[in-house]
Amino acid sequence: MSESPLAVSLTTTRPPWQQELARAVRDPAELLRLLELPATLLEPARRAARLFPLRVPRSYLARMERGNLEDPLLRQVLPLTAELDPAPGFVTDPVGDLGASKGAGVLHKYHGRVLLITTGACAINCRYCFRRHFPYAQANAAAGQWHSALRYIAQRTEVEEVILSGGDPLTLADRRLAQLVTQLVDIPHIRRLRIHTRLPVVLPARVTDELVEWFAGSRLQPIMVLHTNHANELDATVTSAVKRLREAGVTMLNQTVLLRGVNDEAMALTALHQRLFDSGILPYYLHLLDRVAGARHFAITQDRARELHRQMARRLPGYLVPRLVQEIEGAPGKHWLPP
Repeated sequence: MSESPLAVSLTTTRPPWQQELARAVRDPAELLRLLELPATLLEPARRAARLFPLRVPRSYLARMERGNLEDPLLRQVLPLTAELDPAPGFVTDPVGDLGASKGAGVLHKYHGRVLLITTGACAINCRYCFRRHFPYAQANAAAGQWHSALRYIAQRTEVEEVILSGGDPLTLADRRLAQLVTQLVDIPHIRRLRIHTRLPVVLPARVTDELVEWFAGSRLQPIMVLHTNHANELDATVTSAVKRLREAGVTMLNQTVLLRGVNDEAMALTALHQRLFDSGILPYYLHLLDRVAGARHFAITQDRARELHRQMARRLPGYLVPRLVQEIEGAPGKHWLPP
């Protein structure tokens, strides 16, 4: 097998991005203190965090406005007791991941592409996460050292694209990521590697020299789908990280989730997609919220989503208007919601 640059460029000390990841804020009391928020939020936040832990990198937290409970970045990560309210139609597996599982962390929903659950770890725990209830301990390709997942992919010659997801695949150390991708390179019918990640946005230091060098040298066509919901997430450090990835030949796309109280205004969505393009990232999808248990307070209606999409289309050139989509269990692809 060929050797990846990632595998041979290891250091004996933990890299800065892993140090920052280890220092992420996990205690609701610390989050409230750092952002100068009311102590009355503490007990509700602790109750919600017992079911789905708080986790937010300090570099992301630094982009929030102190004392502002309506900050759009804060609203994505602050645990609330609304997460504990029962909600009909909001379930633990809203997009049918478990039904599409082929074992060993392999999800095969759509023709020509396979998704690997590479890890259960994330740099940030978004409160609307559609996999917040996913059984990572049992359905994780890493648990079996990839062998079964790779064998499945090698046997499906119609599969041309592998999607690394999680959790977040970029929480894997460079050596671990290299071991997996080097083996994917050796499967001749795989042409494209897609990585769904939030790390270049919430933890830009993850875009290391080793990662950039590997992307530049791989035979697989690399695509990175970021997840950005608000223009305030895109500061200079993110733009710099994205520039390095683009210069290495990575196609940079973005998907956004429509979230009540975060980005459910036309001006906020317009500003986000303008800033994405300014940062070298092309809009891809605008998602309706996956109806996961614990996230009902983020939901908006389809009619409201369509109206927001129409308003964006009036303000932006066509190449900056993402497709409005919804994921439906058992469908052969994302369901496109036309105006």
